[in-house]
Amino acid sequence: MHAITDSTLTLGAQMEVVPFLLAAIVVLGVGAQWLAWRFKVPSILLLLVFGILVGPVFRWLAPTSPLAKSPDDLLGGDLLLSLVGMAVALILYEGGLSLRFKEIRGVKKTVVALVTVGALITWTIATITAYLFLGLPPRIALLLGAILIVTGPTVIGPMLAHIRPAGAVGPILKWEGIVIDPIGVAAAVLVFEAIVIGEGTDANFQIAMGIVKTVVIGGGLGALSAFLLLGFMSRYWIPDFLQNPFSLMLVIATFTISNTFQAESGLFAVTLMGVVLANQNRADIRHIIEFKENLRVLLISALFIVLGARLRFADLQGLDWWSIAAFLIVLITVARPLTAFVSTIGAGLSWNQRLFLATVAPRGIVAAAAASIFAIALEREDIKGADQLVPLTFAVIIGTVTIYGLAATPLSRLLGVSDQNPQGVLFVGAPRWARAMAVGLQKRKYTVLLVDTNRANIRAAKMEGLPAVNANILSEHVSEDLDLRGIGRVLAVTPNDEVNALALQRFKEVFDKSGLYLLPARAAKKGEGETSRRLGRRLFSATLDFAQLESRIANGWVVKTTTLSPEFTAKDYQTLYGRAAVPLFVIRASGTLAICAADRPVEPENGDAIVALVNPEELFMPGAIAREPSGEDTARDPEA
Repeated sequence: MHAITDSTLTLGAQMEVVPFLLAAIVVLGVGAQWLAWRFKVPSILLLLVFGILVGPVFRWLAPTSPLAKSPDDLLGGDLLLSLVGMAVALILYEGGLSLRFKEIRGVKKTVVALVTVGALITWTIATITAYLFLGLPPRIALLLGAILIVTGPTVIGPMLAHIRPAGAVGPILKWEGIVIDPIGVAAAVLVFEAIVIGEGTDANFQIAMGIVKTVVIGGGLGALSAFLLLGFMSRYWIPDFLQNPFSLMLVIATFTISNTFQAESGLFAVTLMGVVLANQNRADIRHIIEFKENLRVLLISALFIVLGARLRFADLQGLDWWSIAAFLIVLITVARPLTAFVSTIGAGLSWNQRLFLATVAPRGIVAAAAASIFAIALEREDIKGADQLVPLTFAVIIGTVTIYGLAATPLSRLLGVSDQNPQGVLFVGAPRWARAMAVGLQKRKYTVLLVDTNRANIRAAKMEGLPAVNANILSEHVSEDLDLRGIGRVLAVTPNDEVNALALQRFKEVFDKSGLYLLPARAAKKGEGETSRRLGRRLFSATLDFAQLESRIANGWVVKTTTLSPEFTAKDYQTLYGRAAVPLFVIRASGTLAICAADRPVEPENGDAIVALVNPEELFMPGAIAREPSGEDTARDPEA
């Protein structure tokens, strides 16, 4: 009776702690993502650090935690591996939804080469190096090499979001990272089946059949599910509030059914399903993409915390770290560069772009999940060397994520392919005052781009040397084809409130909401301010609108730049100009561009340049404006 009571108490204590552990995974994962954004570091590193701290270091979430009755009670067992598999499937599906063929127009052969010839190069070098340096049996070395083919969106996505590579490099890496995962897992499955079946004719036949079944079953189910969802949506058989849950259900069902008929073909199925949906015109799936993007962030956060927490120091202590270091060096300095340079022959990329492609290939969740699944199955078959598969894979993950995560950002800047923290501005609308702002920004070496349906405005912009496009910003092909390199903010300044609102709605998928601004066409009526705040930040002030700006320009107001100094401070500027100036933006001495907004007024400091709309006839002291040799209009201290 006493034993039963103790058992009941222990079970009760575990039940009470499980919600805390689940909450901790979510809190730590999302918290790590926020801290990474706040301090401008790769989120992958913080996620792994948090996972290791709460796992093997403090053993709060470790499988061997004192809170667990057995090693599989917490973060262990077949159930966890199944959940990880489904989470990876959802991540790859979301990745597939972002793969538009227009992105890789002109570099499609490069992507194909990376996931075929490049994958074979990586597989071969990793296998030979694992056999020579790590001392693995040939069959296990071949399996490890297949697992390490994959990179994956769980690591590439956050890294690209942090680096923001310019040109074709970003789409190439994104496509490679998503498409290579099902290919690598399929290769690993074929090797696994060959190991279990053994050598001979039967093994070769099974491998050939495995390839055929993966392509036919996975590809067929993926395409069928995509067309089924499109058919339901185009016929309005699914209400709006059920479209996201229905899509989620279909992805899980497709993944599970495909894996039932052919092991690990589900990842290929859901990836293809996402690609088919992304490149069709029958139904609007933007709301599904938005939902999946939010879900992806949560899944990546949780998976990396769980990944780090599952590490055991005991598994890592038996490894030869010098051999692992040599193995990593070969992967990073030989395998990846050779893969990148061979696959990009004739692609029209610059040497800097090719070199950057050669320095990004971190491994992630897919490699960890595959290694765990195969290791468990091989250990049941008493295959020699199977126990080394998981710790070696984890070591490669940690090593590649750390090295690539730390080196990619400074290297991208050194090579000139980084578009990180862009300061440029996209003007949706090109009225006269917006063109004057753009001219001032361009003189300061900021990237600007103007888009307008008004031919006269665009013609005037081009005459002033500004990059401008005469098009409807709401057209899908326009927003996709715009060259947004160097652009970090969107200013919706057309005389149409609906166009401004829809433009920001479109670009919220590309830019952070903090970089979206709009200017009302007229004075807002009661209740309209809340709607504007949800769409983007109100430009300049809470009272200024498009009509007022146009009126002031027509009455002789001009855009002028004033540089502050210890001799002429912000207080002096206010005294001189008073109500005769409307601040538009501030160019910091550091080079950062601060756009004036109603929700956060900009406080200029010495060395900053204030760009404002000024009425010269209403200055506090006439004659205080003088033209400097630089061509900028600068206010002088009246006491000077």
